[in-house]
Amino acid sequence: MDELTGARWRKSSRSSSNGGACVEVADNLPGTVAVRDSKDPHGPALTFTPTSWHMFVAGLIDQA
Repeated sequence: MDELTGARWRKSSRSSSNGGACVEVADNLPGTVAVRDSKDPHGPALTFTPTSWHMFVAGLIDQA
């Protein structure tokens, strides 16, 4: 997880503060977007290319 050193994690503005199932995203890293479970900040993280992440998010928006 050394490649995620310096990651600035943020939760969705739609996340509640009741400890629900949330994800955090770090998109400040060069060439990488990282995603992790907010309840397990020291656990594993998934990494995506920025293009793949944008396509994923666009797909979610299209489904809403």
